[in-house]
Amino acid sequence: MKKILLGIAAILVLVLVGCGNQESGTNSKRTNQDGEKELIIASVREPDTLDVQSTTWVDDTNGHLFDKLFNFDFEGNLIPGLVEEYEISEDSKVGTFHLKEDAKFHSGEPVTAEATIQSLERFLEISPVFDILGPVEDMTAVDEHTVQITWTEPYAPFFPGATTAYMGVIDTSVLDDAGEGFEKNPVASGPLKHVETKRGESITYEPFEDYNWGAEGAPDFDKVTFRFISDDDTRLLEFKNGTVHILANVPPQYLKELEEDSEVTLEKVLENGNTYLGFNMKRPIFEDKRVRQAIAKGIDRDPIIDHALDGMAQPAYSALPKTVFGYSQAVEDMAAEKYARDVEGAKQLLAEAGWDEINSDGIVMKDGQAFTIELWMTDEPVMQRIGQIIQNQLKEIGIDIKLVVQEDAAIRAQTPEGAHEMILWRYGWPDADILYSLFGEGMSTRMHYEPAELNDLLLEARAEVDIDKRLALYEEAQGFLVEESPWVPLFVRESVTASRGLENFKKHPIQDTLIWPGMEFGN
Repeated sequence: MKKILLGIAAILVLVLVGCGNQESGTNSKRTNQDGEKELIIASVREPDTLDVQSTTWVDDTNGHLFDKLFNFDFEGNLIPGLVEEYEISEDSKVGTFHLKEDAKFHSGEPVTAEATIQSLERFLEISPVFDILGPVEDMTAVDEHTVQITWTEPYAPFFPGATTAYMGVIDTSVLDDAGEGFEKNPVASGPLKHVETKRGESITYEPFEDYNWGAEGAPDFDKVTFRFISDDDTRLLEFKNGTVHILANVPPQYLKELEEDSEVTLEKVLENGNTYLGFNMKRPIFEDKRVRQAIAKGIDRDPIIDHALDGMAQPAYSALPKTVFGYSQAVEDMAAEKYARDVEGAKQLLAEAGWDEINSDGIVMKDGQAFTIELWMTDEPVMQRIGQIIQNQLKEIGIDIKLVVQEDAAIRAQTPEGAHEMILWRYGWPDADILYSLFGEGMSTRMHYEPAELNDLLLEARAEVDIDKRLALYEEAQGFLVEESPWVPLFVRESVTASRGLENFKKHPIQDTLIWPGMEFGN
């Protein structure tokens, strides 16, 4: 048996050094009307649900409810979550996971092996990302705090998935006979306990005293509230006025101003995923790969990064950024050369695909039909700016883009049905297995692209435990995507979080983590 012990020393990696005794702004409001210390965090996007087993999007706003099975430290090493010790069998098909014996749900009930299995069984039944648990054959409670998972074959990406809230253990006793009810009574075992949800406005939590906070203890706040403010100017104004203490996703155009404010601390991390332009491959207009390649050649990433993001991103041409396991510099270089902006080359590809007529507006036509297509995006201001730049760039090659702003929840609900034509979207995941979630058989809910050749490569990579062999398979898969171009990777974003007057605050470079042990307002 291969055995790994995850002890208290590893836990201490997360006990962070304070950011310094900064004076908070004169207008900083640290207590609410009830006299409680309330930390206010401004976020762009409201989660569609707190029941993360039923969604494809988890971030700080809903992820803190859940204690992950494992965590990453700041260097990307696996450290304890609910699991403090584990063994993997020699054939890599059986994992035995020992849970912390003192872990509790927010209800006060203990987190047991049976509760964990019940939660993971529900995850397999209802989650749109159920595949991250792998090809499970059986789950057994060995004893009160030991779970054994048996897979039908080796499953290499289990551990990255186990560091996410998707696999966070929920208290299934709050569910009704139909398995519903978690949204009204969200009970898990994470660092924050749910207090109140005001749809369209905010979600409020309180630090869970029985969570294993380590030597630093729980944060010194009575309440932690995430406020959802999509307008960039409003979010910044509230942060400057002190009614917001942490500003997530700092608007790029305000970065310089905040850098010059001595009372503001900025945390910058490169995201572990790409923002991309995706084609709905159910649409006949995208059947010819020359059309897809033409669009890829028609896009110039530099103006997008410079003007829409004020330089807070790095261009991306291939499927994975360098922050994700499986990244290939060779494939990135090949893709960058193949899809460097080339207006004339793009026009030539369109003409070869039959789009060889041009109407009075300069839009290419085929069989008398103009190339007019809708591009869906969220109401996040930066995404709308990106959409406008793409619209102008593609008009130069003769394609008419109609920009359609949709609510985040509507996009998540309607793209699996294929209601869109193109989508401006992004993903985040620390492992190349994200490609299976994006393009695997039965998984491609955004691009609807699941070719057998690619699916076979991704399945083989999932079952390969030899790192070098696995990397080679992912390199081949990325090369396939470069040639077939079912999407256009655009950039990997630099995420910036601003805080004012806080001690023991840090932005994790891999996981969505904003609440830390011992965190408090400064003097």
